[in-house]
Amino acid sequence: MTTVRIIGPGRAGTSLALALTNAGCDVAPMLGRDDAVGEAAHGVDVLVIATPDAVIAEVARKVEPDPATVVAHLAGSLGLDVLDPHPRKASLHPLVALPTPDVGARRLVGAWFAVTGDPAVRRLVDAMFGRAIRVADEHRAAYHAAASIAANHLVALMGQVQRVGAEAGVPFEAYLDLARAALENVADLGPAAALTGPVARGDDVTVQRHLDALPADEVAAYEAMAGAARRLARDRASSPASPTPPPPVVLHGPPAPPEPPMMPSASTLTAPAAESELVEEQT
Repeated sequence: MTTVRIIGPGRAGTSLALALTNAGCDVAPMLGRDDAVGEAAHGVDVLVIATPDAVIAEVARKVEPDPATVVAHLAGSLGLDVLDPHPRKASLHPLVALPTPDVGARRLVGAWFAVTGDPAVRRLVDAMFGRAIRVADEHRAAYHAAASIAANHLVALMGQVQRVGAEAGVPFEAYLDLARAALENVADLGPAAALTGPVARGDDVTVQRHLDALPADEVAAYEAMAGAARRLARDRASSPASPTPPPPVVLHGPPAPPEPPMMPSASTLTAPAAESELVEEQT
């Protein structure tokens, strides 16, 4: 049984603690801001630093290195250098949004994880029936930028949909169905082939009609996305027979997780009561 300790009982840390507990790992009580972390690496197989990115290096320096323990962080855009001076280092970034610990714990089962460093962290991915993809340090910023586009920017875009649709008196739910269908088309066909609408067919008259109808503070975002759509349309025109890109090589992970048993709630885990500052925003 893999033993794990987590520093940082925010949403990311608590989600991971719940998921690993449910997966059969031995998860020690979490440590927060007011706890001594000097000996946190002793007596466990993996120590996970789940604090905000800006303080990972500071926390890692406070922990006494243990040659038998892997010290890992959950940051998507940071490399392994922030974990110096620990001899066994790794990164384990879940490519999933963790809005609450209970929801996050369920989503971690079967999720994608960007990993690098000591291979021991892949045992944690396997325990959660996850899929591990290796992302080297020099590519992690670009990887995390794409994750932000896929999750954060998409949410912001849907915020614009909600605002503009409300001007026309159309319920947001109608556009959600449209967006779901569009994402399904992307999954089936790839982005270029899935593109539809006035930009895809070169209908500049309709695009201008849209711009004339939009509130002034919505125009810049519309024009930016119309430009991105034009780029996609040009890509499709220049390579009409280009296939959908192949999926990335998966290092580990069973193809389909079983139905997870009932999880403990976040309230059953041992953690300091007031640790909101240690919440890490995930994409």
